[in-house]
Amino acid sequence: MSPLAIAVLAALLTAGAAAILLWMGREPICKCGNIKFWQGTVMSSENSQHIADWYTFSHIIHGFLFYGLFWLIRRFTGLPLSFGVALLLAIVIESAWEITENTNAVINHYRSATISLDYYGDSVLNSVCDILAMVLGFLFARLAPVWVTVASALAMELIVGWLIRDNLTLNVIMLLWPMDWIKAWQGGA
Repeated sequence: MSPLAIAVLAALLTAGAAAILLWMGREPICKCGNIKFWQGTVMSSENSQHIADWYTFSHIIHGFLFYGLFWLIRRFTGLPLSFGVALLLAIVIESAWEITENTNAVINHYRSATISLDYYGDSVLNSVCDILAMVLGFLFARLAPVWVTVASALAMELIVGWLIRDNLTLNVIMLLWPMDWIKAWQGGA
C-alpha cells in the first residue's frame, strides 16, 4: 500500500471517529468557545477539551504500545503485516477507544471511581488530537531505538504521574480496579 493510500485511509478513519463522536452528541470544541493548544489544569472543566493536555502523553504511549504489539505479532506469527496496515489497525483501535471512552457508561464510571468529578467526556477536537498523538507515538517507535522508546515511555509516566498524580498506568488501574487509596492520593490526601 502506498504512503498516500495509507494517509488517506488514516484521515478517513479519524474523520469517521469524529463523525461518530458528533453523532453521539459530543461537543465539537470546548464549551468555553476557545481552542487552546495546551490545557494544563487537570481539575478543570476544560481538561480533555483542547488540542493537548497532560493525557496526551498517554496517547503517545498508546502509539508505542501498538507499534510493539504489531511488531510482536509479525515476529511470532510470521503474518506479513506491513507498517501501513499496522498503523491503520492502531488507528482503528485508538478510535474505538475514543468512542468507548466517551460513552455515558465510561464517563460515569470515571466520575464515580476517580477524582475526575468535572469530567463530562472529551471534545471531538481533543479525541481527534488524541488519535493523532497515538500516530505520533507509533511513528516515533518505528524510528527510534527500542531503548529510547522505552525510556521515553517511562519518563512520561513518571513525570506526568509526579506532576498531576495520574498517568496511563493509574488511569488503567482506576478504570478496571478502582482503589480507594489511589483515589485519596490523587485527591491530594
